[in-house]
Amino acid sequence: MEKNNDIALKTAEYLLQIKAIKLNLPNPFTWASGWKSPIYCDNRKTLSYPKIRTYIRQQFAELIRNEFGVPDVIAGVATGAIAQGVLVAQELGLPFVYVRSAPKEHGMANLIEGVIESSQSVVVIEDLISTGGSSLKAVEALRDAGCDVKGMAAIFTYGFPKATESFAKAKCRLVTLSDYNALLQQAMDSNFISEKELQYLATWREAPEKWGI
Repeated sequence: MEKNNDIALKTAEYLLQIKAIKLNLPNPFTWASGWKSPIYCDNRKTLSYPKIRTYIRQQFAELIRNEFGVPDVIAGVATGAIAQGVLVAQELGLPFVYVRSAPKEHGMANLIEGVIESSQSVVVIEDLISTGGSSLKAVEALRDAGCDVKGMAAIFTYGFPKATESFAKAKCRLVTLSDYNALLQQAMDSNFISEKELQYLATWREAPEKWGI
């Protein structure tokens, strides 16, 4: 999971600035997975801030050019990365498709929406990586359609070992603009959290599935 440290810190700074990253240690959030978490990340908020939206779009485009070359198609993972993917595709002048979490229940029952051909190369855009499960389902759908998935680019990853293992097993390269370590560093540098809270957040990341039980 690769990144440029300056970009990682700047991205984390923006996410903290607009409260896309929320920390609540006394009253943890409950994720869809059932995990209890002292942190919640909502990258959809970046779309409401033109300066930040533009920064993320441009950094995504540069990251893709440097790490994957220019693919034939950009794909977004529904629903959180659809808008991000469109912005990146526009920046690169490429076609765009998005991948549903499940086939449409009516009409053509599409799993992939848009036009993409077998053998075309594609880079997948995601807004957030937690365990990696839903993200890799999109990769699998594209591969099942005969596409050459170059890899995935995401705004933020928690860096859970489970996700690292899942991406390695799927042979899918993941690059991100920022990650949990950069977030904690930026939060400390900007006095957003204390040293005690830093240790608390670091401990949570080590075993999130057991935390709060």
